Amino acid sequence: MILSKITELLNKTLTFLAGLILIVMVLLTCANIVFRMFWVPISGTYELMGFAGALLTAFALAYTQVKKGHISVDVLVNVFPQKVQWVLSAINNGMCFIFFMLAGWQLAIKANTLRTTGEVTETLRIIYYPFTYAVALGCVVLALILLTEFLRQVIPSEEVES
Repeated sequence: MILSKITELLNKTLTFLAGLILIVMVLLTCANIVFRMFWVPISGTYELMGFAGALLTAFALAYTQVKKGHISVDVLVNVFPQKVQWVLSAINNGMCFIFFMLAGWQLAIKANTLRTTGEVTETLRIIYYPFTYAVALGCVVLALILLTEFLRQVIPSEEVES
């Protein structure tokens, strides 16, 4: 299915970017610690770490879903027969798809507002909207992963693979 190939490429790209962001966060933290020893902290570290943390989290959402790393409480679901578990899982994936598409859409609207108003951070005067768009992208890619999982559940596997 072409959708799964597209989402796989998007997921790998965002995962790679999340890894780079994590490296930058570690380097920035270490550099700030070293410079603080000489009473010269890096200005705006708090802002940079906030933006980097938001990007890291948003970009890792889809990867975590693919690896089934999100927390799920299935104590009640496990007592049901396999068919009921399958139906509940499909419903859950469908509802989560809708939720994260709506979240991505609303974040994009918020980013448009931030772009229009010219909102910037206090210390470094960094514009907000590119980061908000990036978080929206992370939500949309997660939604697409959930959609492919939903489609795999409701469409027979021969049709999905073609």
